[in-house]
Amino acid sequence: MSEVRHNWTKEEILNIYNTPLLELVYQAATVHRQHHTAGEVQVSSLLSIKTGGCVEDCAYCPQAARYNTEVKVQKLMQVDEVMEMATRAKNAGASRMCLGAAWREVRNNRDFDRVIEMVKGINGLEMEVCCTLGMLDEEKAARLAEAGLYAYNHNIDTSKENYTNIISTRTYDDRLDTLKNVRKAGMTVCSGGIIGMGESVDDRIGMLHTLVNLNPQPESVPINALVAVEGTPMEDQPPVPVWDMVRMVATARIVLPKSAVRLSAGRMQLGVPGQAMCFMAGANSIFAGDKLLTTPNPEFDEDMQMFEILGLTAKEAFKGDPARKAKAAEAATGVGVTA
Repeated sequence: MSEVRHNWTKEEILNIYNTPLLELVYQAATVHRQHHTAGEVQVSSLLSIKTGGCVEDCAYCPQAARYNTEVKVQKLMQVDEVMEMATRAKNAGASRMCLGAAWREVRNNRDFDRVIEMVKGINGLEMEVCCTLGMLDEEKAARLAEAGLYAYNHNIDTSKENYTNIISTRTYDDRLDTLKNVRKAGMTVCSGGIIGMGESVDDRIGMLHTLVNLNPQPESVPINALVAVEGTPMEDQPPVPVWDMVRMVATARIVLPKSAVRLSAGRMQLGVPGQAMCFMAGANSIFAGDKLLTTPNPEFDEDMQMFEILGLTAKEAFKGDPARKAKAAEAATGVGVTA
């Protein structure tokens, strides 16, 4: 059985990436079956609970205040609104609810208090809860963990060498510090990146190199294909070729054998055949629902039809993790405060 390693070199990862495609997919599928149930896919729903107006300058993001996009600024949603959306997502087949807020960092204020209530409330639905709220210090991470947050997402986006070409308002080390704080608090880590931003193959390898050598490795690794949005500096980037996504997913599966590899942004560009190849190559998680924060995504019904065609099944919440399920249930008690 393939083992989890934390001493991968970039050369080793590059050699895997450059393996002839069908052989690469075969190797990745073999690793996948050693560590995961074949055909089982974790379904997440991603909801933007606070949209737009972000002070950061991430070149790919339509929510940055400095870019002239069609994204309208929306204040933080109310708890009951989020609970309605979470209930709808669960009924449609999602086992995890991910809440995204366009903040630079988490601050101790009434908005954060409201997010804490959202987390507790969704725990009461027996769903896994994930948040992506920007940078996180130890204190805020501890509060989220106490509320029963299952996972925290903070993508590293690209390689350290390429990072300053994409973002100038925070550093690569800032990203890694947030991941350390998530780990210290006892939550699971969700961290991946984006391809199609004009990066080199070496940058893609560098991104994976950072992730695989984290100890422990992230439990969830989103692989995003850039969705170029008019008004952002990335608006003219061409679509990512399907085979690049397959190759990236397969490489991630081999070097991150126990992680969930998530097909994230850009799934609509792949079509069902392209997604099928990615599932064969080891992808076992998706975001479902008509939007990924602000960009288009297949609707739940479309995904369920794809699951039927491909013989896929949705993974149950907290499968194989009864301790976290119990902690989430405990944190859900006392829900009812609305801020």
